[in-house]
Amino acid sequence: MVAAEGVEDVVADVLQGAVEVGEGADERLQALAVAVGVPLGVLLAPAWAACALLPVAAAVWGWVLLGRNWRSWRYAERADDLLISRGVLWREETVVPYGRMQLVEVTSGPVERRFGLATVQLHTAAAATDATIPGLDPAEAERLRDRLTRLGQARSAGL
Repeated sequence: MVAAEGVEDVVADVLQGAVEVGEGADERLQALAVAVGVPLGVLLAPAWAACALLPVAAAVWGWVLLGRNWRSWRYAERADDLLISRGVLWREETVVPYGRMQLVEVTSGPVERRFGLATVQLHTAAAATDATIPGLDPAEAERLRDRLTRLGQARSAGL
């Protein structure tokens, strides 16, 4: 029994030492976490902030491109035809003779109505030459529709 009591004392001493080592280890782990975490937080925080700003920068860039695209639309009423030009990087010009116009529509969807805009759409016999002029003031769109309809009727009567 003496040997058993001696083993219990040794086990108790070992367990007590483990608890003491564990308490010291816990404090050392906390100190290590602070020593590693603070520099990493200081060094990596700007990178995370930059990642958070990427969507904001993309939205601003998209707004700038949208404005450039919107300002690129032009139209000119010439003597015999309507010239429509658009595009920032790739310029595209469409010429629609007045005599070829079959239908001139003014449309305004919910978003266009919200911003006080309208679209004039020109239909011809050939589907490839249909043309659109978006972003007009509704009064200007109606004026243009009436003028193009009159010119189209006058030119088609002369054919």
